[in-house]
Amino acid sequence: MTVTTTTREAAARPAAPPAARHRGDRAVATVSHTVLAVWTVLIIVPLLWTLLSSFKTTSEIFASPFSLPKKWSFDNYVSAWTTAGIGRYFFNTVVVVGCALVIVMILGAMCAYVLARFTFFGNRFIYYMMIAGLTFPIFLAIVPLFFVMRNIGLLNTLPGLIVVYVAFALPFTVFFLYPFFRALPGEVSEAAEIDGASEWRKFFQVMLPMARPGMAAVAIFNFLGLWNQFLLPIALNTKKNNYVLSQGMAEFASQAGYNVNFGRLFAAVVIMILPVAIVYILFQRQLQGSVSHGTVQ
Repeated sequence: MTVTTTTREAAARPAAPPAARHRGDRAVATVSHTVLAVWTVLIIVPLLWTLLSSFKTTSEIFASPFSLPKKWSFDNYVSAWTTAGIGRYFFNTVVVVGCALVIVMILGAMCAYVLARFTFFGNRFIYYMMIAGLTFPIFLAIVPLFFVMRNIGLLNTLPGLIVVYVAFALPFTVFFLYPFFRALPGEVSEAAEIDGASEWRKFFQVMLPMARPGMAAVAIFNFLGLWNQFLLPIALNTKKNNYVLSQGMAEFASQAGYNVNFGRLFAAVVIMILPVAIVYILFQRQLQGSVSHGTVQ
């Protein structure tokens, strides 16, 4: 009786006037757009300043830091690519990140698919162990990982760095792709089996394309994390010829002491962040699609 009375009172209670609701919506929209505008300025202004400074000399940067370059020249980029060795570091980074990304995406997709679609003894244990790998801090594994890599002969090598990158990116990849494969309709898998598709063919030609939004999203996240990785290469890759960009940038910024060529340094920074920006711009639609797909599910 009390519940019925309360329900009737709530139903009889007058709703908020439309004008009040509209004022509230406008207030929320105004605050949201203001915060986004401030955040956009905080992000874009430093990027634009770095880009403009990459075309200036050091003296010009200190004399007029916010003005346009007097001469638009790519001398700083050429000098950073050749003299500072950024070109070699860039090539090493592309090789390491590219190979690690391909391997971790294939292994992660396979592992997530099996854990999500098959029931077997130890299934949940393996999945929870993967999740536990996300909670393990990288710096705690540096010392034992150093001795392991040295004992197997992969210390200070690019293949060794690829293996380490794959190992640390695999738990997140499995964790991210697991719900995508879990949510795929079972009717499609059954139809493929009726058509005589093997498990390998069903995975690569049917189930994997259906999880494309998740694959694209986790590929972007892995690329960003591996491209900007610093702690692992600085501890496990001390051979200068095998430096990646993060190591090369740190050495380039510190080796000159107080006599830093800031124009060349900013050019090297632009070279480092440009691939990240290009990858995000090209795949942002897939990233948005993965988010909306996860929301619908």
